[in-house]
Amino acid sequence: MYKVWNFVTNYSLLLIFGAVIALIWANIDPHSYHAFVEFPLAEDFFIGHAHDDGHGHVSRTLTLHYLVNDLLMALFFAIAAKEVWEAVILKNGSLRGKKAATPLVATAGGMFGPILVYLGLAAILGSETYSAVKDGWAVPVATDIAFAYLVGRIVFGAGHPAIRFLLLLAIADDAAGLVILAVAYPTGALAIEWLLLSVAAAVAVFALANWLPRKLDVGNEVRPNSTWVRQKLGFWPYLIAACISWYGFMRAGIHPALGLLPIVPTIPHADRAFGIFASAEQHLSDLLNDIEHKLKLPVEVILFFFGLLNAGVEFNAIGDPTWLVLAGLIIGKPLGILIMGAFAAHVLKLGLPEGMRTIDLLVIGCVAAIGFTVSLFIASVAFDADAMLGDTPVQAAAKMGALFSFGAAAISIVAGKLCRVEKQNG
Repeated sequence: MYKVWNFVTNYSLLLIFGAVIALIWANIDPHSYHAFVEFPLAEDFFIGHAHDDGHGHVSRTLTLHYLVNDLLMALFFAIAAKEVWEAVILKNGSLRGKKAATPLVATAGGMFGPILVYLGLAAILGSETYSAVKDGWAVPVATDIAFAYLVGRIVFGAGHPAIRFLLLLAIADDAAGLVILAVAYPTGALAIEWLLLSVAAAVAVFALANWLPRKLDVGNEVRPNSTWVRQKLGFWPYLIAACISWYGFMRAGIHPALGLLPIVPTIPHADRAFGIFASAEQHLSDLLNDIEHKLKLPVEVILFFFGLLNAGVEFNAIGDPTWLVLAGLIIGKPLGILIMGAFAAHVLKLGLPEGMRTIDLLVIGCVAAIGFTVSLFIASVAFDADAMLGDTPVQAAAKMGALFSFGAAAISIVAGKLCRVEKQNG
């Protein structure tokens, strides 16, 4: 296992710092906090929140919240997609072959378990509660890979095989989360013609900046065309394609934060990977890793602002949605991973990594119950900011559940002790 501690810690601490400031600010002066979040940067702009005047004219307002959540967070999801892409497509990718089979089945349990617990408890609470919260079924599905990794190291130690299992599960969970976000939470009616613009941008940049130069270089070991494209054009063709793709997603009615995903697979990549967020990848010079290195600091800053603009929830917003999200994460996630992981390992005979026990699946599930980043993001798109359940604002209450999922860290440590996990540092 290559060292990833510093990389993930940087991402995590800035995000936490932004979230803590947001919580304090929102509970001291909620009016100024929300005014800051929705501060208009540009009126009647070509991107931003859409407003229909009722006569067919649509205007857009670019707010600070839109800038971070819908535009800049696309860079964060692009990095997540890069890790998923590597895991799936590369010859030594972590989600290829039999070694990924059990984590993939366990991931399914880690998704369906929270959904069943969330919707089941909502139904028990009554039809009014169920109707108000049903659209948030995906909020407790997510696993925050950075925080899960940090807590996993504390519980299992860096050398335990459960750490790699946890990372495989988290990668697959992220991939499924991206699909859910795109399919289940459109920003408007699907406009296929704009989605085709995104597809066209991806095809064009792959053909012109990737496939064609390599085709022209066939039989020439010097590779003059590929070298010229890399040295003279660099990442610019992909940046232009990314902007076009993002705009296509925005106009197509799919959440624009996912707008860079079609471009990631088109970027040249060496057929080797060292694992999720591995620091050893800083020594790779292929274009995809080079772009990720350049994005590292900007994305850290973006995550700070994401925490600042999304975690500002007033404590009086705690309500049924809070406990439903939390129950989905800390009950549904561990049970789902344990049941489906054990089913894959023993019934389907797919087995577990050497040195890992069946009971470790329960502890992994507790660690994976930390939702935070993606749960916050999904809560912000699943519920209208003005939706209420009695006197409780649904979106804010669901966000509080995502924030409370940090408690899964303490649960994981206790579960590790009770299940007699033997830490392996190395």
